[in-house]
Amino acid sequence: MRYPKHLPEHGTIGFVAPSFGCNIEPYRTAFENAQKKLKGLGHKLDIGPNCYEGKGIGISNTPEACGEELTEYYCRKGNDVLISCGGGELMCETISHVDFARIRDAEPKWYMGFSDNTNMTFLLATLCDTAAIYGPCAAAFGMEPWHESISDAYRLLRGEIHTVSGYGLWEKEGLKDEEHPLLPYNVTEERRIRIFLPEKCAATGKGILREVSAADTQVYMEGRLIGGCLDCLVNLLGTEFDRVPEFAERYSGDGIIWFLEACDLNVMAIRRAIWQMKHAGWFSHVKGVLVGRPLVFGQEMMGLDQYRAVCDLLAEYQVPVIMDVDFGHLPPMMPVICGSYAKIATRGNDISIEMIEK
Repeated sequence: MRYPKHLPEHGTIGFVAPSFGCNIEPYRTAFENAQKKLKGLGHKLDIGPNCYEGKGIGISNTPEACGEELTEYYCRKGNDVLISCGGGELMCETISHVDFARIRDAEPKWYMGFSDNTNMTFLLATLCDTAAIYGPCAAAFGMEPWHESISDAYRLLRGEIHTVSGYGLWEKEGLKDEEHPLLPYNVTEERRIRIFLPEKCAATGKGILREVSAADTQVYMEGRLIGGCLDCLVNLLGTEFDRVPEFAERYSGDGIIWFLEACDLNVMAIRRAIWQMKHAGWFSHVKGVLVGRPLVFGQEMMGLDQYRAVCDLLAEYQVPVIMDVDFGHLPPMMPVICGSYAKIATRGNDISIEMIEK
């Protein structure tokens, strides 16, 4: 696994828009304030040509223009790290025009973004053996004041921290809008991780996952950490960009720890996605699974909730599954390094992820 150099003091931060740009409110004002704050920390900026565009369908510009920008800004010497302007809908069309062979041959560079940016953070790891950060997009750095998770993302880019932990409260309903573009996260809900551990069913002898008390249970696992937004991952599955079985085999000595979260998927779609990943061989060499809070939180359909949607189908692998972890579309999110070697531990109602450049 290739690990990029960290953002140096007075280093240059590049911005690209392979998915949505920051052309409308509240993102434009938040992005501009993010630039002001990052300049205040001593950094220079390198703004890509699509960052303020909005003429694409589900992305900032045409797929060709977005792919060209992403390739060029990743490979150019004019910036030290890249942060995506935002998530979106159709970055899958962008990657059709990204030169991954050129990126693979270039000096590795930190790329950070989440949601639709799974199309880059995940493929950098699985196609290019290059670590990337699944973390906040550019506009989030414009909030006043920064939430601890935003500070963690910045410090991870700088190489000042290598371990992240959960946050006490999370946001169920955001308050940021066009009139209030710089508001921080509206954290009102207490975090509660849920732990499911493997055991054998006495009656059938089959593997099951049974929920245990987080307060009374400590879980430890380590392995190669990969994942992202489930909506995007299953869209990549079976395409020419799908090299997951080969990646899992290459790192079989480490074992794979998946981190997953969902945006638009309801609980039935989440279950279908897990089924698809399972039958495509994506869970070979799995050692554990972390699942973030889905955007559609607390949903139940026909007796299926967000926990059974995952655990029923993963039970046969007999590995720990930790759910409602702090990443995904209900902030705050722990920034995590896709492709890193991770040591993960729970203690009470908290989780820590140590990411090792190995």
